[in-house]
Amino acid sequence: MTNILVCDDDKEIVEAIEIYLAQEGYNVIKAYDGEQAIRALKENDIQLLIIDIMMPKLDGIHATLKIREYSSIPIIILSAKSEDADKILGLNIGADDYVTKPFNPLELVARVKSQLRRYTKLGNLNTDNNAVFRAGGLVINDETKEVTVDGESVKLTPIEYNILLLLVRNQGRVFSINQIYESIWEEEAIGADNTVAVHIRHIREKIEINPKEPRYLKVVWGVGYKIEKQP
Repeated sequence: MTNILVCDDDKEIVEAIEIYLAQEGYNVIKAYDGEQAIRALKENDIQLLIIDIMMPKLDGIHATLKIREYSSIPIIILSAKSEDADKILGLNIGADDYVTKPFNPLELVARVKSQLRRYTKLGNLNTDNNAVFRAGGLVINDETKEVTVDGESVKLTPIEYNILLLLVRNQGRVFSINQIYESIWEEEAIGADNTVAVHIRHIREKIEINPKEPRYLKVVWGVGYKIEKQP
């Protein structure tokens, strides 16, 4: 059974989310602050985390930062804040998705399913499309889901991995922000600019020696992004 950790200091919200997730066959583990969430992750086999930002003891921002030190599970942040700056902050600290309160429970469930599909695919070693993709010193082994740059292992989140794989498999082709978003998130791209840009920046920071002068992941101004063909 898939275990989902839901962390929010509002117990009514946790109970409501549990009802909808349980209807889909998920097992919900509950926490009410960031410290409880971290303990629950260490004590249970968790496949996805839904976490609020504003909480006592340890807020969702700092909890997510700590979790990302050792885990790449999908993280969906909940917050009453709807400004773009807060959304970008959530993505910057390693979250995979962001849902603003008040939210439609069915939309949250759909986002959970999308993240789990992506995470399961990332961890599946028996894929029918086993292949190694190379762009110079950048190598992606899609059988083992390993990424290396000049022989050094690079740790990516599921979203980052799938974006990079899309671009490396199509070296030289420019993808618009909307094309990237719709390919990876599997939903219509509405206001996707900031979301995609944040993940692209994270990828650059991990695969480029100098992210400000990237060797691999290039921006084509006014068009989109591409992986430069390498000799």
